[in-house]
Amino acid sequence: MPQSRQQTSTPRRVGVREFRGNLTSFLKQVEDGQRFVLTSHHKVVAEIGPPSSDVVIRKPGALRGKIKVADDVTCSDPVVS
Repeated sequence: MPQSRQQTSTPRRVGVREFRGNLTSFLKQVEDGQRFVLTSHHKVVAEIGPPSSDVVIRKPGALRGKIKVADDVTCSDPVVS
């Protein structure tokens, strides 16, 4: 997959307040490959960008039936409703 021009550019600096106010717009840009450096009072507090290729997406229920609990396992704290 070819890299877009935005992925190779320097991350854009954005204030946290501006980022929060335009969250949907910024997230769409992240989906397109743009990276951002978030600042608060001119201090870098976070970086946001597309996930790296090694991020694994969890699949709920993937281990169903593969984990067994021994019969002698007991719970010392009863569940309180």
